Amino acid sequence: MYKNAVIFSLVIVLMAGLSCSRSINSGSNQSDNKNQEEKMSEGQKVAGPPVYIYKTRNDYYDKVPVTLSDDQSGIVSYPDIRDVYKGGEPAYPTKLEGGFLLDNRGIDQNTAFLSVTYEEYAALPKTPDAQKLYDMILDKDPFTELYHCGSRFQFKDLVPELNAMIRENRLSACEKLK
Repeated sequence: MYKNAVIFSLVIVLMAGLSCSRSINSGSNQSDNKNQEEKMSEGQKVAGPPVYIYKTRNDYYDKVPVTLSDDQSGIVSYPDIRDVYKGGEPAYPTKLEGGFLLDNRGIDQNTAFLSVTYEEYAALPKTPDAQKLYDMILDKDPFTELYHCGSRFQFKDLVPELNAMIRENRLSACEKLK
C-alpha cells in the first residue's frame, strides 16, 4: 500500500513538472521573435545566471570579488579558493566595448574587490575567513557604472549582443544599478 502511494505521488509530481515545462515553452516561440531590449523593457524575468556589466574606478580586472552587507560592515559572500577558476582558467570578467566588463564570477551592487588576484587567491592553502578577507578589500565602492541586463538565457550570442547594445547606446534596456 505504501509503495503505491509513493508511486502515485511521484507520477503526480512528474506530470505537474511536464505541465509547467510545456506552458513555459509554449510561449517561447513568440518571445524569440522579440529583440533583447523589448524583453527587458517589458520587465520579463527569465531564470538563469544574471548578466551584469560594469565599469570600475580603478583596474580590478584580475582581483577577486566579494559581496558586502548593505551597510558595508562585513562580507556576506565570498568564493572558496577552488571557485575562482572556471574550466581550468581564472574566471576573469570578459572585456567588452567601451571599457565595460561582463561579470563571470558573481557580482552585484554590493561587490568589493580584494587586493589579491585570482591566481594568488587560488594558491592560498585554505580559504580565509570573512574578517581576514574584509581586511584585504581595496575599494568598498568600486563601480562607476553597473547594469543588470537580465539572464544569460535571454541572449543567443551574449558578448556580441552586449557589445552592440553598448556601441549603439542602448543600455537603457538594462536596469541601471549605478
